[in-house]
Amino acid sequence: MDISIHYAFLPHTDGEAALGFYRDTLGFEVRQDVGYRDMRWITVAPAGSPTAIVLHPPAVDPGVTDAERAVVLDLMAKGVYTALSLATDDLDGLFDRVQAAGADVVQEPTDQDYGVRDCAFRDPAGNLIRINQRAAA
Repeated sequence: MDISIHYAFLPHTDGEAALGFYRDTLGFEVRQDVGYRDMRWITVAPAGSPTAIVLHPPAVDPGVTDAERAVVLDLMAKGVYTALSLATDDLDGLFDRVQAAGADVVQEPTDQDYGVRDCAFRDPAGNLIRINQRAAA
């Protein structure tokens, strides 16, 4: 049996800002951009990747109360609601590009004690995005 990850989900609060980060800064392709009423679901991925990220309105599930939605939005604003790790062959180059685009830097490229070189940003909604340097093959 072959199992793979198809989608990862991250909330967004501004579709255009999310596109600016994921499409324009990271270079991801937009696979779907679907609106319903005043909400928007945007699916993005690195070109050729079988795994995609669905950027979705926060806390829109049926049964979520306004108070619960407010808690989610507050956690997102603090950058502690969710996170995603990406990998690249050129960490320093990608860091420079993302920083130049004005993203909120959490951590500059660092050699971690546990053997990973990485950096971290917050996307426009506050989600923590860690980027790891791929090990040389």
